[in-house]
Amino acid sequence: MSFDLVQFVNQQEPLFKGAVSDQSVQWAKESQFAIQLFQRNDKLAQTAISNPVSAQNAIINLAAIGITLNPASKIAYLVPRDGAVCLDISYIGLLHIAQAAGVIKWGQCKLVYSNDTYEPNGLDRAPTHKYNAFASEADRGSVIGGYCTVKTSDGDYLTEEMSLAEIEDIRKVSKSGTHPKGPWVNFWSEMARKTIVKRAAKWWPRAERMDRATDMLNEHEGIFTEPVMEYVPEEKIVQDEKQRLADINSKVSELCDQMGMAASMNELKSVFQGAYKMTSGLPVQKNVQQIYMTEKARLEAAQ
Repeated sequence: MSFDLVQFVNQQEPLFKGAVSDQSVQWAKESQFAIQLFQRNDKLAQTAISNPVSAQNAIINLAAIGITLNPASKIAYLVPRDGAVCLDISYIGLLHIAQAAGVIKWGQCKLVYSNDTYEPNGLDRAPTHKYNAFASEADRGSVIGGYCTVKTSDGDYLTEEMSLAEIEDIRKVSKSGTHPKGPWVNFWSEMARKTIVKRAAKWWPRAERMDRATDMLNEHEGIFTEPVMEYVPEEKIVQDEKQRLADINSKVSELCDQMGMAASMNELKSVFQGAYKMTSGLPVQKNVQQIYMTEKARLEAAQ
């Protein structure tokens, strides 16, 4: 089994190198980290053997996102989930990706306990979070929420806060959220912080690597948020369309009057182009063209 997995991992080198987005992530090292993970986790190895395509995709995702499996970094892992090998990224990994991509200068994510003192300080300042860093969790009380604060490349502070209830709502719709041996059971605080960072990232400047990471995590964890669209009654839609056409007709009428007063061909063409674009797909465009031809003939005759 070990030999087969080593051979399988080594066969992924061309795909890895073709997808890599950060040249500091090197195949020689990452392939060894991947082999070590397969050799140390029998369930992961069996999953890779039964579903090699998922293992291949996980390795490609590692390259495309540009992160490392180095266990000392605690950034990313290969894990078995629902019969597939998945690339999992920690909250530390998400912050690392954002920094490496130039999205943020630095960031932190912390949980807030009932005995802590937490005060938000507005949009442009980091919050105030006071607590005994050396106290036990029991002394700090129970978790009541958490926050992620980052400093952007422009020097702005962005803070996202989530209550315990909001974190639990996300856990309940995650594939691993209710599994008796899932990460939410064994590593609740880490998963809670990753949840906060993922939501915070929606408000950060965009970066393809960061988008890939969060999209991949959402897909593997089974989290889907349906876009919320405001309901608009049909009567309002009809009314708004009538108003839009009335506004266009009013503006076009003004432009047609300007064509009639044009003193040069350049002036006429400039006004006509504006009216022509505005009436694209509308019957009134024929009238605009007719007025243009009439006024063009007028100016040509004057010359």
